[in-house]
Amino acid sequence: MSGKLNVVIAQHQGKNPGKRQLEEDIAAALIMEPGLSVSIVPHLYDLTETHTGTLHLRSVSGDLLVLAWLYPRAARWTLDRLGVRGKPGRTRIGAGAAEQNDTSGDDPHRGTPEKPTDARPVPDRFVFCVDLRDVEGAQQVVEEVRRLRDELSTPVVPLTTWIQGSPRPDQMRRFLNGDGTATPPAKPDAPRNGKRNGNSAPAGPAPLVIDDPTPRRWYPVIDYDRCTNCMECIDFCLFGVYGVDDQARIMVEQQDNCKKGCPACSRVCPENAIIFPGHKSPAIAGAEGEVAGLKIDLSRLFGAPSALEIAVQERDRELIADGREAVGMTKGIPKRQANAAARPRDELDDLMDGLDALDL
Repeated sequence: MSGKLNVVIAQHQGKNPGKRQLEEDIAAALIMEPGLSVSIVPHLYDLTETHTGTLHLRSVSGDLLVLAWLYPRAARWTLDRLGVRGKPGRTRIGAGAAEQNDTSGDDPHRGTPEKPTDARPVPDRFVFCVDLRDVEGAQQVVEEVRRLRDELSTPVVPLTTWIQGSPRPDQMRRFLNGDGTATPPAKPDAPRNGKRNGNSAPAGPAPLVIDDPTPRRWYPVIDYDRCTNCMECIDFCLFGVYGVDDQARIMVEQQDNCKKGCPACSRVCPENAIIFPGHKSPAIAGAEGEVAGLKIDLSRLFGAPSALEIAVQERDRELIADGREAVGMTKGIPKRQANAAARPRDELDDLMDGLDALDL
């Protein structure tokens, strides 16, 4: 979607002076950039359905770049939970940025594709998420914002209009969007870094600041790209957090029923699709890659409690705190995956087989 790029800075929960300074530096630097709309809202995870910050985010209709103190995956699905959706975008800031720079074959901004079973409509715009913990300074953000702004504002035209000056086939592949359109390379006189023909463009308006207070919150966020709707979470959770929508899809129905600090349902999810953005463990907080894949850790090797046993202990602790009885392994223990197809072997399986062969 072409037009003005909307940049939202979601503030840190605390008053850390270094983090506040980075937020202020980024906001001050972006004021000087044309073609942007900049706003500041409280921490994403703490926003309620009716908070002014949530209403503002929902009102943004164009491409959206959210800078938050969350893993990008956690930020994306927290936004989804708040009703803010779009095609997942990729940036060049943070882990995996080098891999994201490959623009061959598909839209260069496109991130993880929407899961086919997720039938909800997706607005025709990109949503980019950046973890402010990965940012080295305001200038890094400014440079990435300039790149996104310039590339997103480049018009997309039908291939049939490329009559004169068409690139060679090997060049054209770089600009194909996969839908019968193409994004041509920028012309020499196109605006770059806020300048055209040597003249500075006017700066943008002052940021919109939304500082209505928010309470600290704790609730699960579902990653629908990973969720298989197995319902393990609704069976395991005994606090009424989960429900199903009108499409029989799992959802977080009563998020404030969740017990603060308890991530038990995340531990039993077979696809690591349940995120607690405020948890100290990267695997549970929404990290990508191998860290998330090792959520069950090495308990299988050293005889420590398994992820399921830890989850049961966490659940029992909250039941007792609620004045109820502990249930241990007698209720909600995962069963739906028992008949699932076998997964491909991984390095941990090979390591376990090797240790078994040693008969230690």
